[in-house]
Amino acid sequence: MPVPWEALIPFGLLTTMFAITGTGFSAARRITNGGKPPRYKLDEWEEMMMARDERLTGKFRGQTIAPDAPPEFETNSVWQTEKINY
Repeated sequence: MPVPWEALIPFGLLTTMFAITGTGFSAARRITNGGKPPRYKLDEWEEMMMARDERLTGKFRGQTIAPDAPPEFETNSVWQTEKINY
């Protein structure tokens, strides 16, 4: 049975396009994660620590070794405040 060589061109194009798209998507996820691989199966504690680290550093996946928090951390709270009238 003869091989349809004409079918290899579209097959090669489709394979190349899927590879380019997959590589681009992977690169975009790494860029948004600060060059680190994505995190999976996060529990509540890890999400809370990620939110704290983001408030400390200003980056989504940033961490710091500084012993003291920056001054902005005092007013950059997770808790929403509302004005209470006495």
